[in-house]
Amino acid sequence: MTQPVPASRFHRKALASVAAVTLVATGALGTAFLPPSAPAFAQALPQTPITVPEHPPGSFAPVVNRVKPAVVSVKVTLRDDAADDDEGLSGRSVPPQLREFFRRFGEENAPQRPRNRGRAAQGSGFFVSADGYVVTNNHVVEKAKAVEVTLDDGRTLDAKLVGTDPKTDLALLKVTEGGTYPYVKLAHGAPQVGDWVVAIGNPFGLGGTVTAGIVSARGRDIGAGPYDDFLQIDAPINKGNSGGPTFNVAGEVVGVNTAIASPSGGNVGLAFAIPSETVQAVVDQLRTDGKVARGYLGLQIQPVTKDIAEGLGLDKPKGALVTSTQDGTPAAKAGLKSGDVVQLVNGEPVNDARELSRKIAAMKPGTKVEVTYLRGGKRDVATVELGTLPNDTKVAAREERGSRRGDAQPRLGLGLAPADAVGAGSEGVAVVSVDPDGPAAAKGIEAGDVILDVGGQPVSSVADVASRIRSAESDGRKAVLMRIRSDKGVRFVAIALQSRNG
Repeated sequence: MTQPVPASRFHRKALASVAAVTLVATGALGTAFLPPSAPAFAQALPQTPITVPEHPPGSFAPVVNRVKPAVVSVKVTLRDDAADDDEGLSGRSVPPQLREFFRRFGEENAPQRPRNRGRAAQGSGFFVSADGYVVTNNHVVEKAKAVEVTLDDGRTLDAKLVGTDPKTDLALLKVTEGGTYPYVKLAHGAPQVGDWVVAIGNPFGLGGTVTAGIVSARGRDIGAGPYDDFLQIDAPINKGNSGGPTFNVAGEVVGVNTAIASPSGGNVGLAFAIPSETVQAVVDQLRTDGKVARGYLGLQIQPVTKDIAEGLGLDKPKGALVTSTQDGTPAAKAGLKSGDVVQLVNGEPVNDARELSRKIAAMKPGTKVEVTYLRGGKRDVATVELGTLPNDTKVAAREERGSRRGDAQPRLGLGLAPADAVGAGSEGVAVVSVDPDGPAAAKGIEAGDVILDVGGQPVSSVADVASRIRSAESDGRKAVLMRIRSDKGVRFVAIALQSRNG
């Protein structure tokens, strides 16, 4: 606490100020004098000590003092088969195009040691129950041979791994020593952009480090996993903060720090945290079952781009476009088909394909949901009982392929032939040539691809394709929607229509 400042010091300071005024006046006017009001000013000074508040307005100290005892440092001894892993505790692999930009942290490897002694790594975590359950990141502990947690009071305790969820990069530990531990609560509501937040963790092995900032953005997709929905914060975060909590000013955990964006590996003010609602859903299942079971529709989906929306006659590029349904899955049994656009789940809007994946995955298998979809310009509703997501199912929204290189149809820049005539299967129309400067090439269509549908209707001949294109033109469409099969799977592509002379 700041010591009270004696009143006499204020008197001396006031007199010094008067003297300063006198000197200035002497220099300016050549005459020294004291203003007549000076004695009255001196007599008005406080006669009692001034005290400074223990926590000045705007201080984070009250929050930090309350929650800091629940934050722990996590130390991991790596398995022998992980000792030579170049990525250390990277956990979920970062896509190659992002590996140099998005840096995983919480992997403070010790200096080189003989292989048989293994290596150690460090991260952060926090208690979520009085009986010793600790939340951290999966990538901190996934290659662990042994785990220890160091408490704020300096004690170091052994911990066992209860369960992990690589898809959200979360893990649950439990200290093996019985007792009652300080813990914190997860926030029920999402923070707003601009809200103050406080991060506490173990950066570079310096446990108990506190930093502060604001929520910079919500709903960030950094390409790290199928359910990316990160909070972006600007509180300084560095290696070793992985798995540590970010708090709101009420002392509730709003996120688990997981990744930073940095060309150098150090903090540049771009940090990403798993939101508390995701953490709660995952931790509840890990605690009871040791694993996470997710709802499953059985759809291949992709985003509705602006071009696709135009091809479908939609006002806005919203929803999730179904590229295919898998036989025997809940979606197929409910009657959902390729070309449907999912717009609502249980009455809540679906803005894009990624959001549909997250909504369904957040529900338990066996849950019945109402899926509202658009087919042929008409809305319909299907009731679907969710299955269990298979481990090898790709549920992430598949982005439309970018440009790579683009006739019977000069307006599309494609040379076509019936698929069965060129040995490309029994259905559809095969692409035999592509004009590299045409609109189809700009959408990534290549020779060898097979056009299955045009404008929502199956095609089996070049004439079918031409007819569907003319129909789209007569309807005033600026683009035509095609379902394409390639060696990379089935996807929808919207191709802008050019004039006959284009």
